[in-house]
Amino acid sequence: MSSMAKAVLQSPIHTSVSWPFSLPPPHLFRPSTLTTNQSMIGHGGALILRRSSFIIAAASGSSSASAVTPSSGSAPPVIKKRLRYRRQYPGENVGITEEMRFVAMRLRNINGKKYNGNSDSENEESGASESESEGDDDESGTWKPSMEGFLKYLVDSQLVFNIIERIVDESDDVSYSYFRKTGLERSEAILKDLEWFRQKGMAIPEPTNVGVSYGKYLEELAEKNAPMFLCHFYNIYFSHISGGQIIAKQVSENLLDGVELEFCKWEAEVPELLKGVREKLNMLGEHWSRDVKNKCLREASKSFKLLGQLVRLIIL
Repeated sequence: MSSMAKAVLQSPIHTSVSWPFSLPPPHLFRPSTLTTNQSMIGHGGALILRRSSFIIAAASGSSSASAVTPSSGSAPPVIKKRLRYRRQYPGENVGITEEMRFVAMRLRNINGKKYNGNSDSENEESGASESESEGDDDESGTWKPSMEGFLKYLVDSQLVFNIIERIVDESDDVSYSYFRKTGLERSEAILKDLEWFRQKGMAIPEPTNVGVSYGKYLEELAEKNAPMFLCHFYNIYFSHISGGQIIAKQVSENLLDGVELEFCKWEAEVPELLKGVREKLNMLGEHWSRDVKNKCLREASKSFKLLGQLVRLIIL
């Protein structure tokens, strides 16, 4: 073997050799004579020497070679996968409170109440809870409150309000701190009403199983899942301001000769107070995943149903 062949075989550019072979003229091994992506190919394809910038092939039994340029071209175009955007939930572009409002409207639709989802008026909000659904029955003459039932409703409501207000005041969870001293608190106001009824000689009942079980559920939920608890928190006030006021008005007119209870009094404009709570909850909701929000929507449905059970105490 010639010294040139030995040098080629020992060269770092060599990667594969096919035997037998005969070497091409020495000038073919000069990289300067080959441009990038060119190859020297003989008739038999016996010896192949590779480098990143060229390919040299020596044909067995032939001392001549010709240069062939492969088809040049850039890499095939990358076909981008078409983005598929997830369909938004009703009200998602506004915030979690709006999503819950749609859930509430859906509950009303189950009872045959039609809802125009394109409107954001307060009148529609006032029909969100099952509490007001009970009040609507009065228009057809079927809703007849009793004093005994209303006192049960007040006692259970005071229990629930006291629990949620105590939780947000005492909890170390940072998210609860946004909902302290909102101006919507009702626990003390209901206590004043219960004391007024007591002075009138009426017996104040103990909390019912409905109120006790709901209060216990809220305490457990607050410990393990703040977003879900806050959805109950908001819906309790929301339902009281909407449906609860209709109930109180009916009771006042039918059973109390028009006396306005502390239950229905606030020190500021109620829509503005509720708006402040709504904005804070929407702000927190922006940091929740879609899975967390879906769980909150399921809890919203549960909260309206549980609050509806409290309202039914009035007519039992």
